[in-house]
Amino acid sequence: MRRCSGVVRLGRRSAGCSVSKRSFHASSSLYTTEESWKKEFEEFDMSQKQPFKGKDIISAKQFNRDALKFVIDIGDRITKEINKNNTLDICRGRLLGNVILEPSTRTASSFHSGMVRLGGTVIPINAATSSALKGETFSDTVRVVQNYVDVIVLRHSEVGAALHAAEVAHVPVINAGDGKGEHPTQALLDVYTVYCERGQKWSNLEGLTWTLVGDLKYGRTTHSLSRILTLIPGTKINYVSTDNLKIPDYIKADTEARGVKVRELNNLEEVIGSTDVIYQTRIQKERFTDLKEYEAQKGKFIINPSVMSRGKSDMMLLHPLPRVDEITDDVDQDSRAKYFIQPRYGMITRMALLSSVIGRESELR
Repeated sequence: MRRCSGVVRLGRRSAGCSVSKRSFHASSSLYTTEESWKKEFEEFDMSQKQPFKGKDIISAKQFNRDALKFVIDIGDRITKEINKNNTLDICRGRLLGNVILEPSTRTASSFHSGMVRLGGTVIPINAATSSALKGETFSDTVRVVQNYVDVIVLRHSEVGAALHAAEVAHVPVINAGDGKGEHPTQALLDVYTVYCERGQKWSNLEGLTWTLVGDLKYGRTTHSLSRILTLIPGTKINYVSTDNLKIPDYIKADTEARGVKVRELNNLEEVIGSTDVIYQTRIQKERFTDLKEYEAQKGKFIINPSVMSRGKSDMMLLHPLPRVDEITDDVDQDSRAKYFIQPRYGMITRMALLSSVIGRESELR
């Protein structure tokens, strides 16, 4: 990762560009969510034959439309191979450091299973087994792990942790969620899910109305998704939440500045009839410092069969999971509910990213 001319350029370090010399403890904080969001990131250079090779994936801001289409294309090619052979061997001999320092089921498992299906090997590291319990700094953990692996996937509870890891590591770092900040790979898989479920045509992504519901303030998935959706022509976004959990103003302003029509509401009923994709999120108890505030916010937007009956026949219901009570179990059988197939598309998307960062995607037919 390099920082030159005020722009974060993500790749391997080189002479002449400064890097962070700070130590970072797991309990410390690097940036506020707003500070992190307002950082400028250099986009992937899609004129290169292998534009992701050796690059970090830290922010949705690194992606332009061609980069998004590239990920989709690699995902399609991986899907074709997986459907034929179940596994690939294009990453044989390569190792992933799956550094999961915050609870995770789907993200950790999809990266792990994806690397195995690519023919690679995984070294799993989690908070319960990390030497952070002995007082090791996060920076030192990254510096040690990089010696064993070809790429690091990082999940962390603090905003900016992935960027800091990229600053100190010599191998590529993929952000698997940093606190209240971003979750770029989730946003990519969300779009890939809709792309696949709508016939695997880019044109079928265009002109859709997405309604993001729930915890938009702390929900890192909605932050990254907002930016990725600006890459698709004709997209409209409805933000539905309580006043206390609204999408941050700076994210809303950034989304509008990129040509997306945005509405903020506190009533799902008003827009469900015109929505193509509902993106439901849980109220994240772990982000609240005041339990009473959490109790006051939860249960405001619950999707049940009655709510679904007001939606279009071809509407899709997504959720990054886990859910708590914001989608009732009796919605699961609705064919428009896609949240239990999202993890499959998530594995494919992350396989596309891993193989591309390692530089082996060119082996795909």
